[in-house]
Amino acid sequence: MKKYALLLVAIISVSCGKSVSDEDLDNLNGYWEIEIVTMPDGTEKEYTINSTIDYFEIKDNKGIRKKVKPQFDGTYRVNDASENIEIVKEGDKVYISYVTEYSKWKEQIVELNEEVLVLKNEQEIEYHYIKPKPFSIK
Repeated sequence: MKKYALLLVAIISVSCGKSVSDEDLDNLNGYWEIEIVTMPDGTEKEYTINSTIDYFEIKDNKGIRKKVKPQFDGTYRVNDASENIEIVKEGDKVYISYVTEYSKWKEQIVELNEEVLVLKNEQEIEYHYIKPKPFSIK
């Protein structure tokens, strides 16, 4: 029952939510880690530890996304691989359009602010991101 209530709240929030503004898009820049993935049937997978996180860099609606690996000293290990991205508006929806040597696809930006990023892909899978917290060894 609790899951159905959460799903209903999520649907209402998305349908009544505001669209992503140009000012909101400034929040996309930086590091984001997946917290929860919601499947089309409503089931959720929680990610408590991520071996890679996403780094976005956008300027004038174009940029890159890189997968980076957080290190224990607070730095990130990177490689030369990245995906070219572009912000595309279709009606009242905003998408990130990805292009690589092998594929192209897009994801709708459902929610974006300083602390939360929610992307929905073409298979209706939602990725809920948060800003990563640095590792601490105690």
